[in-house]
Amino acid sequence: MYSERRLANSLPTRSQIEGARCLRIALAALALIAPLCSTRVLAQVGNKNTGVVRGVVVNSVTHAPIARALVSSSDQRLAALTDSEGRFEFKLPETPAGDSPENFANVSTFFFARKPGFLPQNGNAFAGGKDLTLTLVPEAVIVGKVTLSNSEAPDTIFLQIFRQQVQDGRAHWFAAGGTETRSDGEFRFPELRAGTYKVLTRELLDRDPLSADPQGQLYGYPPVYGQNSPDFGSAATIQVFPGITTAVNLSVARKPYYSVHIPVINAAPNTGLNVNVSVLGRGGPGYSLGYNNREQAIEGMLPNGSYTLEALGYGQNGLAGTSTITVNGAAVRGPSLMLVPNASIRVDVNEQFTSTDNSGSITFNGPHAITLKGPRRYLNVILEPADDTAQSGGISLRSPTRTGDEALVIENAWPGRYWVRATSSRGYVASVRSGSVDLLHEPLVVAGGSAPPPIEITMRDDTAEIDGTVEGIPAPSSGARNVTGLNSRAAAFIYYIPTADSSGQFAESSSPDGTFSSPPLAPGAYRVLAFDHPQPELEYRNPEAMEVYAGKGPTVRVAGGQNEHVRLQLISSSEE
Repeated sequence: MYSERRLANSLPTRSQIEGARCLRIALAALALIAPLCSTRVLAQVGNKNTGVVRGVVVNSVTHAPIARALVSSSDQRLAALTDSEGRFEFKLPETPAGDSPENFANVSTFFFARKPGFLPQNGNAFAGGKDLTLTLVPEAVIVGKVTLSNSEAPDTIFLQIFRQQVQDGRAHWFAAGGTETRSDGEFRFPELRAGTYKVLTRELLDRDPLSADPQGQLYGYPPVYGQNSPDFGSAATIQVFPGITTAVNLSVARKPYYSVHIPVINAAPNTGLNVNVSVLGRGGPGYSLGYNNREQAIEGMLPNGSYTLEALGYGQNGLAGTSTITVNGAAVRGPSLMLVPNASIRVDVNEQFTSTDNSGSITFNGPHAITLKGPRRYLNVILEPADDTAQSGGISLRSPTRTGDEALVIENAWPGRYWVRATSSRGYVASVRSGSVDLLHEPLVVAGGSAPPPIEITMRDDTAEIDGTVEGIPAPSSGARNVTGLNSRAAAFIYYIPTADSSGQFAESSSPDGTFSSPPLAPGAYRVLAFDHPQPELEYRNPEAMEVYAGKGPTVRVAGGQNEHVRLQLISSSEE
């Protein structure tokens, strides 16, 4: 059950701090909590030579002024609390002798605002005229209560929260923190950014000496997922928004637990294994078992059910194994799990370049200088897990061992499904295949104990280009300047998104004045979109997620060597 309510724009009012001593105390207290609950927003002084800096700090959602926010300069020489109307004022120190006012202003023109209850993020800030406007984003909060089916609260139970993030155009779930319930079963996840989340309880064995029988049946609380779902994949998602508190109530049930002992065959002595446990056919976090190195066995306890076990050994000669077990009212002993070597996958490159590459070779200096030529010089290949809950990183090409080692090999690929991501500094990747599988659109399947056919990559350099203009860009206000980092002067952000059946590859660019030109593109069909702010969470590989933009940008098909000109309409944040 979910409910929402607005958070207050500021913390409860305290007595007015007067005098320099009180201000120092307030600043010291805020500095201690800043790493956990502060927002740092950059702004620049509009007039360097006035000697006075004035401004206001406002809530990004309500646009209301924020009282008692700490505003300080980047060099820590200036600091003040905003008044009841969110306003602040600094008198700039005199410029040291010999320094020009401009040089001193460049040191002191960046200011930070922070306050408990607002997020630590760099936002868009502009300076217009003499006054500054610093914007803080209020935190989102998820609260709730964990109860037993009889409405009583269990002993302290650990909860975990996952946030959905987009990487390379695909949505993945990443662990975003954990917390424990209080004695009454209530919990709280503060300081959340706007986004999509899932919450689950972790397993808890019942160790209450008053109810547990050391010689009898053991009990525990299996994990429960949002909306009391049976697994992570079907768990309800929670949409949170700035300044909103969302309530999530979970009910856990006490169930019998049984011991599990799975011998592991051919495990290397004195080495560890990472053991993943998931509900059979469903995947996701929640359950756990450990590896007993002395016994060379996977051990622990589980409730009734069918499970998939994955044992992963890391290192140069990694091993992996998969097994399924069923717990049905009794301890499980076996079957044994066999570990097999991780796969080694060869990468073959077919160069179909039309121009001569004059950039030569690349030499990496270090203990042993290594000179790279051919595809090793410009091509990188990474296997990214296709499982949207995988917490492990990608697997890259083996590093060269010496000059002349031009072999492209991916080593230690454990069983699973992978997206192949190939990037190049020369030309473009025209196709990626393994046997009959088109790896630009389908995942690579690596089975335990065997390697798939070599990954075959075709490289070309007959690139295409799309340029044009963006309409609907508002004229900048007088003296306004964006100072929030990379591409800070951009008026529009352009995305070139290949259609589902296209051989094109995603690209992006920015426009400072409404005109734009794409980077060299792989030939294919693209939907071209222009936004008024960056889109790091654009799920461009998901056709369903992109349907919302079907009428907001043209679809352009370009062949090798072709240049197409288009006119785009700016998509503002209010339209998303």
